[in-house]
Amino acid sequence: MLLGVIADDFTGASDIAYTLAKGLSGEGGLRTVLYLGIPEETAAADVEAGVIALKSRTIETAVAVQQSLAALRWLLDQGCRQIVFKYCSTFDSTPAGNIGPVAEALAAALGVQGVLVCPAFPAAGRTVYQGHLFVKDRLLNESGLQNHPLNPMTDADIRRWLRLQTATDVGHLDIATVRRGPKAIEAALRENGERNRTLAIVDAITDDDLVAIGRAAASHRLVTGGSGIALGLAANFIEKRLVAGTGASVIGADGPEAILAGSCSGATREQVEIHRANHPALAIDVAGVMGGSVTVEDLASFLLANQGRAPLVYSSGSPDEVKAIQARFGREKVAEALDDLFAGTALELVKSGVTRLVVAGGETSGAVVSALDLGALAIGVEIDPGVPVLLSGGEKPVALALKSGNFGAPDFFDKALERLAGR
Repeated sequence: MLLGVIADDFTGASDIAYTLAKGLSGEGGLRTVLYLGIPEETAAADVEAGVIALKSRTIETAVAVQQSLAALRWLLDQGCRQIVFKYCSTFDSTPAGNIGPVAEALAAALGVQGVLVCPAFPAAGRTVYQGHLFVKDRLLNESGLQNHPLNPMTDADIRRWLRLQTATDVGHLDIATVRRGPKAIEAALRENGERNRTLAIVDAITDDDLVAIGRAAASHRLVTGGSGIALGLAANFIEKRLVAGTGASVIGADGPEAILAGSCSGATREQVEIHRANHPALAIDVAGVMGGSVTVEDLASFLLANQGRAPLVYSSGSPDEVKAIQARFGREKVAEALDDLFAGTALELVKSGVTRLVVAGGETSGAVVSALDLGALAIGVEIDPGVPVLLSGGEKPVALALKSGNFGAPDFFDKALERLAGR
């Protein structure tokens, strides 16, 4: 294994796994495997890139650091020459969040400074300019992410945000430096390290910027960012003739299907509205969940009774609805109850023979795949930017699409089910 990724959630892990597998411009990348949690066994000999999916974005910081360092040790034991810490392209965190502490802990373990920080993902509308994160033409804190139920992003200045989380100053490489090419980027990162800055925000507006940044990081032990930062990383190993370069293949598992949507993002709510117009859909009564009147059996029965019709269950409320229910029952209790509900429902579905499962929402995806415990996943073709087909092994493979809340086109759910069938 040449490259190892530590991802702080499951949707992001699948996203960067596909980026590494497809390589630059889709001409072929690294033979990539997605691990759901830290593996207990040694990786297969033919794995070139290993992506470890953790559910560490919103847990206690000390635990997130501990899990990330454990993942680092396993990856280094597999021979990885480069480590990527992958977080969301919308930098989901809080002033007391985990991105800064985990990045600093990984940097200290590897003995490096001047580590680049770049959450940009232009294909999904995320760009970084003057250290500020944009979602399309809006500053992050004006894009709807300020209403995130767990990690409201109220400041688009990533430097300022990270300084609240880190022990050292945070540097910045502007777009002019990036446009001067890999050598200028590498020199600027080295200078930040010499100034004892562990982390440095790097501007990126286009995929070409990300490729240049990736090339500049060819010899870096640690890289951090969204999945876009991986665009140029596979090419570094191919150019050194350490790998031949392979592409993602068409894989799937045709059979019974279900859609679970736990995200409250604007994109997911639109996808839900479009899908429910033509397919069976059940809105989850969150108050009923908290009171015990809405159960796993209710959701599973609805989905199994509507097989062949692309059934959907969802808890994707508006920001006002989410705030009201959180105020009534408590944010953490609501999140935990919904995670348990979706996880239990997924288990029942798979036990009943469902082989195609679409999951919307990072926390929901984490709960579902943790419960299913499917082991290592193969990486297939991309459904929409940032969301590939995933396929488990074994005698009864399960095909998965794990969608971050704000990802995917309006018709994502129908499209995903077709791709999961191998079509």
